[in-house]
Order: sequence, then C-alpha cells, then structure tokens
Amino acid sequence: MSNFELSDSQTNVSEQLSPNLSSPSEPFQVRFWGVRGLIPTPSTHNSRYGGNTGCVEISVAGKRLIFDGGTGLRILGATLQELHPTLEAHLFFTNSQSNRIQGFPFFAPAFIAGNHFHVYGTAASNGASIKQCLCDQMLQPHFPYPLQVMQSRLEFYNLTPGKLIELDHVKIKTSLINKTQRSIGYCVNWQGWNVAYATDLHKVIHADEQTQILQMIEDADLWITNAIYTPPTENKHEAADSFWQIAVDMAQRAGVKRLVISYHHPDDHDNFLDSVQTQVQSVFPKALLAREGLILTIN
Repeated sequence: MSNFELSDSQTNVSEQLSPNLSSPSEPFQVRFWGVRGLIPTPSTHNSRYGGNTGCVEISVAGKRLIFDGGTGLRILGATLQELHPTLEAHLFFTNSQSNRIQGFPFFAPAFIAGNHFHVYGTAASNGASIKQCLCDQMLQPHFPYPLQVMQSRLEFYNLTPGKLIELDHVKIKTSLINKTQRSIGYCVNWQGWNVAYATDLHKVIHADEQTQILQMIEDADLWITNAIYTPPTENKHEAADSFWQIAVDMAQRAGVKRLVISYHHPDDHDNFLDSVQTQVQSVFPKALLAREGLILTIN
C-alpha cells in the first residue's frame, strides 16, 4: 500500500507540529544549492558559482524550509538522504516556471516512505495549482514516472498572496511581487530576524508591485533576489550596471542589511560574476552574488 497522500488547503496556513524548543542561540542559516536562472548551465566556466537552477534551504527553529525546486533540489535531496533516515520539510515555490520546479522529480527523499513534505505555492498564470503543475511535468512523455510513485507523505497548500504561514514560532509572510508570472515572495521571521526571498524582479516594476516588495523586504536582515536580464532575442543584460542597480536601489530604500543576488544568467561565467560582485559591493558593501554552497548565518 502506498503512503502517498495529497491534500489541498486554502487561505491561511497554520501548523503546530511540535512544541517550540528553539533558543536564541540556535542558528538561523541559509544555504544555496542552485543559483542559475532559466536553465541549468554545467560548464568549466561556472565551477565557482555553479550551474544548477535555483534552490535555497533555510534552517530555523528546528525546521527545514526549502525555497524553489530547480535542479539544486536534487543535490540537496541527495545530501539530506545521507544525513536523515526520516525527514520533514516545507517546500515553497515562487512560481511554476520550469526553472523553479524542474528538480522536483529528482528529489530522492520524496520517493521514500516515512518522509513528510509540505508543498506551498500559488496558482499559475493559467490557473493551475502548484500540485497540478508538479504533476503535469511528471507525466509521459516528459517523465517516465508519475508523481503518484512518490512514497512520502505529500501535503499541498494553495496559497493566496498576502496570507501568513505560521509554523510554530516561525512566521512566513507572502506577497504577490510579479503579476505577469504570478510570482510570490516570502519573508521568514523568527525571534525578530527576517530573511526575505523575492526573486522575480523584472525590467519594469509597476508601482503596486514595488510597494509590495518594499513592504516585504523592509529592514530585512537578508534579502535574496535577482538581477535583471532581457529576453534571449535581445542583449542578455541591460547597460553595464542597471541590471543589478534595481535590486540595490530597492535594498537601500528598504533598509536591507545584507543583499544576495542570485538567479544568474546562463551565460554569466565566473570571472564576469566576480566583476559584477565588485561593482555591486562598491555601492552596497554588504552584498554578495550567490554561489552554490554559500552558507549565511542570520542571527
């Protein structure tokens, strides 16, 4: 008998999984497992920054939060499988585009009975739920095995942007930050520390979107975001500095303490990204470009 379980939850998500045993000295850590946008880019020119598409792990108050499921999710899954005989985690998707979900079919812990995953996302631009989007990419002829072969317990939550997720003492705010892509941003709060994950900045940010982003990242201890690049029919980036300047300007306006720019363009090789990091740090000293394996401690 399969242990496969699907459930859909609407509106606010509030869970009391176990008593809060955290202490102020418990680390609040962020780790990057994938930092590319659009498509995985394995290359000798990307050895220092990495070529997997986006995936970020946050460990806080005894909980494991995973943001986006690009191909970096496969590497994270293999690591977790070695360390934990049973596993519970929360997966948060910003949108349902391929570079955000393509690692999910290769997330090995999801195939293991006894593991438990909570999966969160909002409706895609065509109205499909996060469950439907993840299921569809695992159907023939795209993938040999349907999602139903996953033996872990899977619970799906349909998020309405603006709702609050509460996992014991960890609170996660959500907000619609890109109407076109139907992308949502998240801000994780624990004991007064805040990490914002809003990674769908685009060339023209409308006033209401900008307001939502600024409110979400206000006074954040860390903001993880992206630089801007144009469609493949044009130059891959805007003028020399404007493709990262939008993120820096917003971080400065919102009082963000640390900034990490991720989702690098597939053509951005290591030396180029080194030069970009130098440029960004000349304007915002506490800024970094994300690379695979980067670990940041927040508290």
